[in-house]
Amino acid sequence: MSDLKLGVNIDHVATIRQARYRLEKQAEPDVLFCANEAIRGGADSITAHLREDRRHIQDHDIVTLKENLNVPLNLEMANVQEIVDFAIEIKPKFICLVPEKRIELTTEGGINAVLNEGDLTKTIRKLKDAGIMVSLFVDPDLDQIRSSVNCGANMVELHTGNYANAVNDEAIDIELQRLVLASEAAHAEGLQVNAGHGITASNLEGLFVVPFLSELNVGHHLIARAIQFGLRETVSKFKEKMLRYDNN
Repeated sequence: MSDLKLGVNIDHVATIRQARYRLEKQAEPDVLFCANEAIRGGADSITAHLREDRRHIQDHDIVTLKENLNVPLNLEMANVQEIVDFAIEIKPKFICLVPEKRIELTTEGGINAVLNEGDLTKTIRKLKDAGIMVSLFVDPDLDQIRSSVNCGANMVELHTGNYANAVNDEAIDIELQRLVLASEAAHAEGLQVNAGHGITASNLEGLFVVPFLSELNVGHHLIARAIQFGLRETVSKFKEKMLRYDNN
């Protein structure tokens, strides 16, 4: 049986809520309820991205999740002092540092660990001193893996967006090879290897050629399917597919 874990990103539950509500008590859908439905379906952790612009997840969501979940909370965030300070106060189990752009619809690529090695090293040291395990969301590039090691990260989350968006078999094979090499390099350096972005039930099994994967983080696809089939059932069926992964 595979030990590949599933982290469910619930950002877009909050996206739906924020389209109608702000801080009203009757605001729906309820982020905590949906997180627990994902857990009942088999989620091993819950991911939430507290963006600097607060376009979906809000500060109070993170507090509520941290205080009420019975699985680890993975907080995605940019390397911004205000949110770093908030994270140190809240102390989620995991933090994944990601890039942010104001005009993007969603995260468009990995953080540039090579260019920002100095700043990231300082932030990671602070977070680790607070007892938080830190991941860097990076493109599957060997230079980015080396800089992630230099920064002191515990983990990397490999950006699978280019694989998910590849339009033909040749492009898919190229992106899978990049992911394989990056995962092998990260594992050899002692980093835990996670992956995420654009993963769906349709492209999931293609990723099974990538060795040493510990956890997949999946969001939009599961929330979209949940509108049709319910979140618990959607997560359960996705997790069942993951059982065929062999990370050796």
